[in-house]
Amino acid sequence: MQFEVKCLTSDSISFQNIEAANESEAAVLARNRGYVVLSIKPSGAPLERFKSQRSKFPLVLFSQELLALLDAGLSLVEGLEALSEKERHAESKKILDAIVSKLYEGQPLSAAMQDYPAVFPSLFVATLRASEKTGGVSEAMGRYVAYQTQLDYVRKKIVSASIYPFLLMGVGGLVVLFLMGYVVPKFSVVYEGSRTTLPFMSQLLLNWGTMLQAHGQVVLIVAVALFASGIYGFSRPALRAWLLQRMWHIPAIGERMRIYQLARFYKTLAMLLNGGIPIVQSIDMVTGLMQPVLRTRLNEAVASIKEGKPISQAMDSHGLTTPVALRMLRVGERTGDMGEMMDRIATFYDEEMARWVEWFTKMFEPILMALIGCVIGVIVVLMYMPVFDLAGSIQ
Repeated sequence: MQFEVKCLTSDSISFQNIEAANESEAAVLARNRGYVVLSIKPSGAPLERFKSQRSKFPLVLFSQELLALLDAGLSLVEGLEALSEKERHAESKKILDAIVSKLYEGQPLSAAMQDYPAVFPSLFVATLRASEKTGGVSEAMGRYVAYQTQLDYVRKKIVSASIYPFLLMGVGGLVVLFLMGYVVPKFSVVYEGSRTTLPFMSQLLLNWGTMLQAHGQVVLIVAVALFASGIYGFSRPALRAWLLQRMWHIPAIGERMRIYQLARFYKTLAMLLNGGIPIVQSIDMVTGLMQPVLRTRLNEAVASIKEGKPISQAMDSHGLTTPVALRMLRVGERTGDMGEMMDRIATFYDEEMARWVEWFTKMFEPILMALIGCVIGVIVVLMYMPVFDLAGSIQ
């Protein structure tokens, strides 16, 4: 099946379509072509994408289970063999068996996992590789589980806060479609035979109903075509990237997106630093996670750090901090515990983001309800305005 691979080249990020049996094979093919794989997703039919999502390797669950087995006293090989024996999904079991085989050959765990970049991200592998030098594989697993859990928490909070507004817009849109597609055409037939002079806005609304009554099939075909074109357009990475770039220029939303990106950046950087990876190498690994707006600034900050400037000064001069984060970075430089300070910065950003999402939803939901009510109310009033005029003339 076809896979859409997001790749990092020497100077930019590109998307490649690769034919492969699964995500792991697509990642290997992309790497053989000289690409650095950032993400992989199916690009075929919706059914194929659904099947691929169902077969995705549960990395966080795997890490939690392996961590529990290691803490219980099992060796690394014994733990992986136990997970392989209880695994029911054929593809996941195949990956675990292959890793166990490579461990028996004498390869370290990070090298065995490196052959499956679609399953084990580069951050995960790098953290394990650094921990293998000190024998702290369990600690590395724990750090990654905590890191991914925190990222998922923020993401789930944003998604859960978006459900009710989208539900309101969906219901409101269906009501408006029912009024404009069924009720208004019925009223237009009633008023068409009368010679009553209608208000201008009512006449426009009823003209729409008359047109829909006469050419309903054509309007339906056009509407379905526009809807399908919209879905296809949003499925294209180029359009999504363009829309994302435009959203960065909206003052309020762009600042929140920057805070979210910085929280993810500092959380990932803290995990790598705590795992023993040098700061410059850690930043180079995290660069691919950033949006293009911030990626250029980050590259400039890395160049400043290589020139000998303090981390806090380099980050601040390129717009990668806030006043609070800047103070924490300076404290980390004085104490030598940059990993802990960056983790605290990420936690602060996450809490700030959660508060903003909660405030925005509390403000946006009543405004959205009032707007939908006004639209529906205007349509109903325009439909019944001739009736009101007729009743006034009779009195």
